Amino acid sequence: MVVGAGLAGVRSVEALRARGFGGTITMIGEERHRPYDRPPLSKGVLLRETDSTIVDSDLDALEVDFRPGVVAKGLHSGVVETTEGELAYDGLVIATGARPVRLRGDGPQHVLRTIDDALELRSLLTAGTSVVIIGAGWIGAEVATAARRAGCAVTVVEAAAAPLAAALGQVGAHTVPWYAEAGVDLLLGSLVASVDQGGVTLADGSVIEAEVVVTGVGVRPATDWLAGSGIRLDNGVVTDEHLRTSLPDVVAAGDCAAWWSRRYGRRLRVEHWDTALSAPEVAVATLMGAAAVYDPVPYFWSEQFGNMVQYAGDHDGARMVVRGDPAAPGKARWAVCWVTGDDRLAAVLAVNRPRDLLQGRRLIESGQRLDTGRLADPAVPLRDCTPV
Repeated sequence: MVVGAGLAGVRSVEALRARGFGGTITMIGEERHRPYDRPPLSKGVLLRETDSTIVDSDLDALEVDFRPGVVAKGLHSGVVETTEGELAYDGLVIATGARPVRLRGDGPQHVLRTIDDALELRSLLTAGTSVVIIGAGWIGAEVATAARRAGCAVTVVEAAAAPLAAALGQVGAHTVPWYAEAGVDLLLGSLVASVDQGGVTLADGSVIEAEVVVTGVGVRPATDWLAGSGIRLDNGVVTDEHLRTSLPDVVAAGDCAAWWSRRYGRRLRVEHWDTALSAPEVAVATLMGAAAVYDPVPYFWSEQFGNMVQYAGDHDGARMVVRGDPAAPGKARWAVCWVTGDDRLAAVLAVNRPRDLLQGRRLIESGQRLDTGRLADPAVPLRDCTPV
């Protein structure tokens, strides 16, 4: 049984069949849609470039009993409790993803997690509409990009001192000029006290009027239904490096899984498409008795204000080396590398430098030591930054 019908869910079904599993597969999902990709929601859908992001997978050929609109309510030994009754399993893949955080207040606030969210929000982003976006993270920046392209008057309110602070720390400050260049009002260090009818109230008591309010302050793993099941939870479903949970014959994959990384020596939970795409293969292999290990170099990307921003790795505890000048005039083209104490690449952020991302990801995977002096020179390809 597969609980969750997003990308991680459908890839789990595909992996089961690819590995020769010939038994019954039941996949349930709380939405009434076929499985679809989420990254294009804040890009192609909001930008009116597409109306559908359905995953190209033949569910009939996979012989899966797909049950849309069915919600998991609880779990006990060999049984998932759902809104359609109890469903028994011999092996279980938990792929329930995450849910967006909403702020307090009685005013309407939009989030962006589902195709229905995207289509509804898109219908409201029309020329002249005043929009407040709470949060200058990945989603906030992409929604602001789409709203400005639609001709909206946009204000972004961020509690931290810089955009992308939670993900990138001080590096996010280099993206501040992008907002002004796009005609977006950016309020930093501003806490939202409540979402009200007609706008938002800040912690200092000031009010920002808006016809549309979008909340983009993060997500939480969708694991409430597992309370009391005996499965270990800690910022997601806790798994080992094989994506095995604390319950027998149960694995987890995607946004809801907090797995142990051998590479980084700690537990990670990554809320990005690449994880949903690749983790199910390992989860299913484990479920079927193989000795598979999930230890990727995390990767994600964002398109904001005409810039392609890509990140690979995990920079926790690493020191920073900047490649290029983020303040240089013209189109942004710079990168940041984070290196460990023994001069190995831990993470790379590339802004309009896709080659740095590609080569940097390979260097992280290989674990090669680097010449940090050469690393700081943007004219030197990353692949040539190994010691001579």
